[in-house]
Amino acid sequence: MHGHDHAHHPALQHHFSTMSQQREAGVLGMWVFLLTEVLFFGGLFITYTLYRMWYYDAFALASKSIEIVPGLINTVVLIGSSLTMALSVRAAQTNQRKATVNWLIATIILGSVFLGIKVYEYALKFEHHHVPGASFDFYHHSESIGEPLKEPAGGLTMGRDQVQRTTQIFFSLYFVMTGLHALHMIVGIVILFIIAWMAHKGRFDSEYHAPVEMTGLYWHFVDIVWIFLFPLLYLIERH
Repeated sequence: MHGHDHAHHPALQHHFSTMSQQREAGVLGMWVFLLTEVLFFGGLFITYTLYRMWYYDAFALASKSIEIVPGLINTVVLIGSSLTMALSVRAAQTNQRKATVNWLIATIILGSVFLGIKVYEYALKFEHHHVPGASFDFYHHSESIGEPLKEPAGGLTMGRDQVQRTTQIFFSLYFVMTGLHALHMIVGIVILFIIAWMAHKGRFDSEYHAPVEMTGLYWHFVDIVWIFLFPLLYLIERH
């Protein structure tokens, strides 16, 4: 009659009846959290879209000043990290402790590579005086290397002063959106370290792997945000 009482998993919390019920509650909670994140980033995307409609020429000009190769590499890196994250979830589900740890570490490495490339990109923005503020000068880099900026098809419809103001809006949004994305990645990497340590200690098995799965959902969300950021910020008027 009571044969199941002693079979309770040690990770089962007292307010849940079964491990599947506990997992379902965790999944629901994570999706609710991700919904709030969608609303948060959605506001930024709407703001970006409006300004891009109003100042398209300036946004296209500013976008062309960004090096596309680092952004492209980061896109590939993040897609790879989604794969390693998915493999770590699968390894946890099939009770493969070593594989779980290894795939989590691989995800951490790829995430760190992404952040390293982003630091390089930010350093270029400071070097080129493309950081919004008192020292902002959109034309500084092109004039220092003697190479004219490539104007959008059809030419510019605004003067130099207006270009300075409106491109600064673009870079303000660039730093806010990519900076918040990078912050989410830093948080994700910290969580991955904790989950990897727990996996190393044998905390997960085929019955209890929800923390790995929840972390995977968060990581995939962060990757998807970048998939939208890359074309919006890097690929305007590129043919």
